[in-house]
Amino acid sequence: MIIRVFLLIICAATFCNAQKAADSAAKNNLAKQASATVRSSPAYAEVLLRRTELEADLEDLLVAYTLEFPKVKEIQFQLGLIKTEMERLFAVKNAESQKLTPALGKLIIRKIELQTVLWNLQNQYKEDHPEVKKAQRKVLVFESAIKDVLF
Repeated sequence: MIIRVFLLIICAATFCNAQKAADSAAKNNLAKQASATVRSSPAYAEVLLRRTELEADLEDLLVAYTLEFPKVKEIQFQLGLIKTEMERLFAVKNAESQKLTPALGKLIIRKIELQTVLWNLQNQYKEDHPEVKKAQRKVLVFESAIKDVLF
């Protein structure tokens, strides 16, 4: 009797593990499909193009300058923003992939440019400086437009 109970427990555990593996495989498959859909979208292409341009510029600069050079720091900042935006694009569901238009890509790129201007201003001035406030408002306008498209 104890052996039968033990065998039932083992069978149940094996079934649960198999079910978890199947669920995990299904989720990975959906993620790959979503990833392929996003990678083939015009918005992703716009952002990828900008990332590639920045990476090429960074490589050129690093031949002559160190990581502390201001332009190198600025490009690294922009690349960090691009990475964040790409992750945001990958979060878009397959059913909503039609939202990933060239215009969205351009909005994202422009927002990153404005965030870089803001970052530079914040390195020069205090948060309450009029130029900083103006730049913050511009970034918010573009973020609002991006949210309007995505949500």
